[in-house]
Amino acid sequence: MRILATDIGFGYTKATDGRLSQLFKSIVGEANPGQFAEAVLPAQLATPRHFEIDGSEVFVGELAESQSRGRSFTLDPSQFIQSYARTLGLAAIAPYVEHGEPVRLVTGLPVSFFRKHRDALTTQLQNRHTVTIVHGNGEREEKSIYVEKVRVIPQPFGSLFNLMLNDAGKAVQQRFVTEKIGVIDIGFRTADFAVAEKTKYSERGSLSTDSGMSVAFNAIAGALHEKSGTQIELYRLYEAVTRGTIKIRGSRYDITGLVQQAFQQLAARIAVEVNRLWADDWDIDCIVLTGGGSATLEPFLRPLLQGDVLAMPLDQDARLNNVAGYLKYGQHLWNP
Repeated sequence: MRILATDIGFGYTKATDGRLSQLFKSIVGEANPGQFAEAVLPAQLATPRHFEIDGSEVFVGELAESQSRGRSFTLDPSQFIQSYARTLGLAAIAPYVEHGEPVRLVTGLPVSFFRKHRDALTTQLQNRHTVTIVHGNGEREEKSIYVEKVRVIPQPFGSLFNLMLNDAGKAVQQRFVTEKIGVIDIGFRTADFAVAEKTKYSERGSLSTDSGMSVAFNAIAGALHEKSGTQIELYRLYEAVTRGTIKIRGSRYDITGLVQQAFQQLAARIAVEVNRLWADDWDIDCIVLTGGGSATLEPFLRPLLQGDVLAMPLDQDARLNNVAGYLKYGQHLWNP
């Protein structure tokens, strides 16, 4: 029996077995075998992104973005669970699973989607699946993946468990066990706010809003459309936002100012939401900033929050905080 964790996000899908971790953009595309060679995509050898699932061959992540003629990406929760979650989840865990080996899996959902979609996500993943990994050299590796148990938890609790537990699933940071903690988890589609008092979930203080990083990306894409006349897909803005420039039809645009303005506006929006939500929770001991957008927004958001703000360490990829915590929680559940 192996314990794994996957965080199937609207922006990125992540997975870990405790030794290795991976993440890729949550994009699914039709496969075009033979269209590329090892020399063009050498990373494909180490990180498979070409799979056959249920008789259909697909590319996922950056391979779908660069090579698929038809590619799909959605921010709609129901469509995401119905049409994308299983493919992305299986693609994420397949490299870590031995053929026929029973797997116990922990994953998460945004707070406001948790109750509505938890059972559907469990049904999608908890089953026997036949997956073929197509490696970069063309070699095909068929695996029977038996996910015998799935535990779905509110997404922000992944980061809380990551802080609270060690790799064996034992509580080592007593502060997060005994105090009242607020968690702000900034993803691509949602911003999730959760309160845990002595590890107990507070319904009143927990909520998802639409204030994820996609709000800022939409603003940037809109401004670029006005300037260039080209509508840029949101998932193609990640690298441009990091660089501060983007080339569109031969012309290079400096988007540094657009990015700063969009991030400032999003941070202000999140601060208003969380300060209002936690108005009666004035006894929160500390606020944890986590999620893929937290490192980016932290300089803009910290001055606007009321309370002691604890940012995740800079040497860690904030996008992996939840999935790392999911795995530790799995160890806590199934390896007591």
